[in-house]
Amino acid sequence: MFLWLKQFMPRGLYGRAALILILPIVALQLVVSVVFIQRHFNRITVQMTHAVVVELEYVTRLVNDAPTVDLAQAAISPLIVPLALDIQLPSDPVEKSIKFTDLTGHLVEQQLEEGVMNISAVDLRTEPSQVIIGFDTRHGPMRVSLSRERVSATNPHQLLVLMVGTGLLMTVIAYLFLRNQLRPIRRLARAAEAFGKGQVVPYKLAGATEVRAAGKAFLDMRGRIERQIEQRTLMLSGISHDLRTPLTRLKLGLSMIEDETRGELERDVDDMARLVDTFLNFARAEALDDPTEILDPNELARDIVDKCRRAGQEVQLGALQATELMSLRRIPIERALENLTGNATRYGKNVMLSVLQGRGDLRFVVEDDGPGIPVSDRSLALKPFARLDAARNQNNGSGVGLGLAIASDIARSHGGHLRLGDSETLGGLKAELVIPL
Repeated sequence: MFLWLKQFMPRGLYGRAALILILPIVALQLVVSVVFIQRHFNRITVQMTHAVVVELEYVTRLVNDAPTVDLAQAAISPLIVPLALDIQLPSDPVEKSIKFTDLTGHLVEQQLEEGVMNISAVDLRTEPSQVIIGFDTRHGPMRVSLSRERVSATNPHQLLVLMVGTGLLMTVIAYLFLRNQLRPIRRLARAAEAFGKGQVVPYKLAGATEVRAAGKAFLDMRGRIERQIEQRTLMLSGISHDLRTPLTRLKLGLSMIEDETRGELERDVDDMARLVDTFLNFARAEALDDPTEILDPNELARDIVDKCRRAGQEVQLGALQATELMSLRRIPIERALENLTGNATRYGKNVMLSVLQGRGDLRFVVEDDGPGIPVSDRSLALKPFARLDAARNQNNGSGVGLGLAIASDIARSHGGHLRLGDSETLGGLKAELVIPL
């Protein structure tokens, strides 16, 4: 039962708060309407109608006891003014007519018919301010009119209008107050979501004490993460800078050596330089210094494929399904895609880069026809310095197991993730860089 109702419940904070606010007001209106109007007004109507029934019973008895119409009119004439009745004898027949929206009309009709004999019809529609009653007497149809105020409370709908109007006014006031209380929560959610996507947006503490405490905790957490990333980047940048100096000296020393092993030593030095650059790229993967840009994912994929082809890598361009521009950090995204395509070309001959768009995300998909990675090793492959010799021969390249880790960190910095699977098109590994829209 509750699971069935849950699918109709609002999912947003505004909707749920409004539901919590409106339901008690509506329930209160219904309870007051049923209990007060149906019981209080109905009881008053019965009491007032009973007094009129006594008068009408007396009038009809006088009419029926008179031997002629003239004597009947003479008998009831002295009662017209004291009883505030308009009596016509004989008269045209009265037709029954009661409005559906008349809250007490049916009760008035019921009390009159039960208390007075020979009533033919009750008309409460022709003259809303009058009660018109038709009687069948021994002298023919008789028509009696009296004020509606004598049988029921006047304008009971005014209470409903007042209740509904007051309820709506209080609902609007409460909603405005509630919106002011929820606005800081929404700003905090937007700031946290933006930070998850690698964007630092300004956020100012506001709202209730609990909201301010949550906002302060978020700002402290964001500051610690930024300092940690900055310190790691500076540390590895410094190490990289310090290592470049002895590497440069080694290159200069090797250039002056005439020996058969010179070429191998120079290759070792070049490998060390590439390793230093790889460590630096890994440190920069989560850095938030790169500005975000409004980019066309399709054009970005075309640029990556062009760079790969100029570098001598055989990379094909697949489907380009992006239909809208996105806010991305261009340099980190390019670095991630270059790492993925570089790994793919290292282990496969055919590589394809595609851009696919789903309901709530955009995916840069890199596929190859290499040996792939077993399902049990895919989570390990995303960790730094992971070397999966059994799955993808590391002798084919000089990496240190940071390519997928860098791409995964860049995806997380944009609020997404890196997903590994099997390529249905080429048969090898499929790496999907998933970024939420």
